[in-house]
Amino acid sequence: MDAVRKTHEDNSKRVISRAVDICKSKHVDALTAVAEGDPKDAICEAAEKLHADLLVVGSRGLSMIKRAFLGSVSDYLAHHAKCPVLIVKAPKGSHK
Repeated sequence: MDAVRKTHEDNSKRVISRAVDICKSKHVDALTAVAEGDPKDAICEAAEKLHADLLVVGSRGLSMIKRAFLGSVSDYLAHHAKCPVLIVKAPKGSHK
């Protein structure tokens, strides 16, 4: 379990570092956080705790059937976050 946790921490640091670098290059002030738990609740709680002005989230582009069974984190956030939410879709052809 420690190895898995360490891998998750390393991946989180790498992703956040890249995101912060992109924001800095565009002269955008960004505050980041890493949270554990159900993404819907963890992101809402973090945004509220950090007094976020804007929450930017990605959309994985799930099919309607998958979205019906799994739910959509971005849709949940759009309806429950206490700040504006910007949902960013991946460019066409970039889905993995």
